[in-house]
Amino acid sequence: MDVNVFQRVEQKYLLDKNIKDLFLDKINQMVEKDPYFESTICNIYFDNDDNELIINSLEKPTFKNKVRLRSYNVPNLDSRVYLEVKDKYKGVVGKRRCKMQLKDFYNYIDNGYVKDEQIMKELDYYFNYYKLKPFIFLAYDRQSYLGKGNKNLRITIDSNLRSRKDNLRLEYGDKGNYYFDDDKYIMEIKTLGSMPLWLSRILSELKIYSISFSKIGSIYSKERIDLC
Repeated sequence: MDVNVFQRVEQKYLLDKNIKDLFLDKINQMVEKDPYFESTICNIYFDNDDNELIINSLEKPTFKNKVRLRSYNVPNLDSRVYLEVKDKYKGVVGKRRCKMQLKDFYNYIDNGYVKDEQIMKELDYYFNYYKLKPFIFLAYDRQSYLGKGNKNLRITIDSNLRSRKDNLRLEYGDKGNYYFDDDKYIMEIKTLGSMPLWLSRILSELKIYSISFSKIGSIYSKERIDLC
């Protein structure tokens, strides 16, 4: 089980296809495709019977967090997955995760087996303190870019945002109900510090402005409205 820790600033943008294509054309000389350029991101988010984590997140507090199990493409039991806690404090996003096989995650859930690693102990605390259980499956198709000569710049573009409330296991596939009724793309720009000036200029030229958008928060809010 490997441990990864990330901390960065993330900005999100909602694009239609025309603006997305224009943007990619303008940044073409400044970025390159990530080694894992195309993937389907599959997530199981966890919460308790009171939906405590998601409701707290929607209230936009100074500090918020979420716990999820993530795979890159649909896994089998021997595939690598990531158990993560992600938090946000004053605009800075931190992510701590443990890499394991999917069967090891089920071993943890079924038997409470925790390896002697600090982040896994932290995750175990979340599961026990909040009484977490699978809450929702969420998937999207991602294209990833890195800055040329600046690997601390990462740009991701997600499409086909979808979710389901049943069959909450990653190995059950990536099918779900689509969130958007038309072609929309969620772009994230991730940096360790300030955004490069050339990138800021392109965003300004195309009138692309950052928004507050949580994938799981938006899906949860939409479901509540649909049920009213």
